[in-house]
Amino acid sequence: MIRIGNFIFHYRNGLFPLIYCLLIIQGPTLFGNYKTAAIVGFCVALLGQSIRAVTIGLDYIIRGGKDRRVYAERLVTGGIFNHCRNPLYLGNFIIVVGVAIAANSIIYMSIAIPFFIFAYAAIIAAEENFLRGKFGEEFNTYCRRVNRLLPNLSGLMTTLNGMTFNWRRLISAEYGSTYIWLAAITLVTLRNLWAHGDYNPNNPLVWTLWSCLGFVSLAYCLARFLKKTGRLNPPPVLAPFPAAK
Repeated sequence: MIRIGNFIFHYRNGLFPLIYCLLIIQGPTLFGNYKTAAIVGFCVALLGQSIRAVTIGLDYIIRGGKDRRVYAERLVTGGIFNHCRNPLYLGNFIIVVGVAIAANSIIYMSIAIPFFIFAYAAIIAAEENFLRGKFGEEFNTYCRRVNRLLPNLSGLMTTLNGMTFNWRRLISAEYGSTYIWLAAITLVTLRNLWAHGDYNPNNPLVWTLWSCLGFVSLAYCLARFLKKTGRLNPPPVLAPFPAAK
């Protein structure tokens, strides 16, 4: 499982999009009403994104490893990591479920959900093997105290109140992945409109969805511009004035 996890971690940027391509396949539906599916799916995905947002805003780990390999410079146990060892993967999986529901596709649900359960289980096994080898008993103690995926909500408000939220880091880290799932839900809803014969330029829902897609696309471009130009970098820390003599 560890070797498989290392393989998936290394090639995930190519493997995961292949699974997302299944969204274009139509088949048996989950809900009788695709509009209901879109609303429920959006709410579920938003929950997953909220978990990721709070995690990244409070205390963060370097995503992507190093040279596409599992890597960590330090053992992060603060913020949401004090309540769940893998909150980012938990958020990812909830987003995947939300997009699957919005697609209203049993085919996508039956393939994507088992795939991502296995993929994240393998990646977590590989990461834990690395962390246990690097941090030893410190990591073992952390594992005994904090659940792998099921969050422990005890003391959560104390954690939230005791830390500063870094919105610059959040935008810089999340603008791309957030855009992908928002665009995916919008596009699969438009596809379902077409499939059910409801796609009409005069349909307010069609205009609303295309407007939303345009808005999130502009937001993506703005966030990318701000990141590339350094405007999302943390502000410089000013040296204190010397004490008066």
